[in-house]
Amino acid sequence: MMFALVDCNSFYASCEQVFRPDLRGRPVVVLSNNDGFLVSRTKEAKAVGLGDLVPYFQVEGLIKKHGVAVFSSNYKLYGDLSNRVMTTLRAFSPSIEVYSIDEMFLELTRMPVDLLPYGHQIKDTVWQHTRIPVGVGIAPSKTLAKLANRGAKTLPRCAGVCVLDTAHKTEWLLKHFPVTKVWGVAGRMAARLSGLSIATAWDLARADAKTVRRRTSVCVERIIEELNGRPCLELEEAPPAKKQIYCTRSFGKRAMTLEPILEAVSLYSARAAEKLRQQKHLVKNLHVFLNNSPFQDAYYSGSTTVQLPYPTDDTRIISQYARAAVSRLYKPGPAYMKAGVGLIELVDPRYLQQDLWEPGQSIQASTLMGLVDRINHRYGKRSVFFASQGVAQPWYMKQQHRSPEYTTNWADLPVARC
Repeated sequence: MMFALVDCNSFYASCEQVFRPDLRGRPVVVLSNNDGFLVSRTKEAKAVGLGDLVPYFQVEGLIKKHGVAVFSSNYKLYGDLSNRVMTTLRAFSPSIEVYSIDEMFLELTRMPVDLLPYGHQIKDTVWQHTRIPVGVGIAPSKTLAKLANRGAKTLPRCAGVCVLDTAHKTEWLLKHFPVTKVWGVAGRMAARLSGLSIATAWDLARADAKTVRRRTSVCVERIIEELNGRPCLELEEAPPAKKQIYCTRSFGKRAMTLEPILEAVSLYSARAAEKLRQQKHLVKNLHVFLNNSPFQDAYYSGSTTVQLPYPTDDTRIISQYARAAVSRLYKPGPAYMKAGVGLIELVDPRYLQQDLWEPGQSIQASTLMGLVDRINHRYGKRSVFFASQGVAQPWYMKQQHRSPEYTTNWADLPVARC
């Protein structure tokens, strides 16, 4: 078996450079919702000392000092460019797994090619088609491919492509990365492994799998097998349905009254319900929460779980019960900063056991929701929406540095002057 992991470099920041070639080679950062934290940084931004998930206000002076380009999150642009990258990659293997918005696994076992030149061909083709830089890691297992990808990005001699096709190369790479860089080993697990004198990826690969399993879990045993080139993880060519769907945002302007909170909860309910319909599931229970800033003297955080009258994907029902729940959570006084709606018990309608006394969701409701989704897909989001979501939405998240939607909005198409 041979797997390739293709991972976009600083994806959000790279997307902002696609239509701004003047920013290539310059430090660029992208901020989280409400322009709160740094969530993506180019290598030039990292070089001037900008850390990951650092609050924007704490490094604003450093950003101005080094002339760093700052952008608010532009998820429509990132989603469209991600689709273009994935479409390009599909041509390089018949078996693929879209792992995240900026990562794809490809199985290369049956590809009659020299892997190193093929890896460079993948990297160069993605750049030619999309102007998004990527790293390519190729190895006998998905975990090793992840580590090879890290080597492709951090080791200059790799030039963006790292192939672990010999035991010598694999051993060298494993010895040069700490165990925390191994896929699936986070801080707590690394601390437990440290008690077993495991500090590097090589130490973990050489450890006795059964002994480590008794001290940790079966997942770590699989990681050890993968690090030794014995694949335990297959490609998930059809991504599994989500078990929960959450939509939560901080408010761009603190909410002092109930009305903006109700509007926000209606919007979050609609977005969560749309994702629910995309995976063709229904929801039985909701989780609704509301809180102000934890840095305020009188911190308040309330949450509740709501059972719906029947399994549904109808935005109207979900929004109605979510609004009623947040109304019960609301207390006058605090300046609220965040609310959220979670769909927490999802069911596949193909295996749904109906209630004898409750007919469930009507055909008319399902037809209406499908019509709303098709209109918004064809003419753009919020072409049709429920009045309870509000029109002006002064509470909506801040995006003071947002770039145009170059590829998804006719009004934002870039202009070329020849």
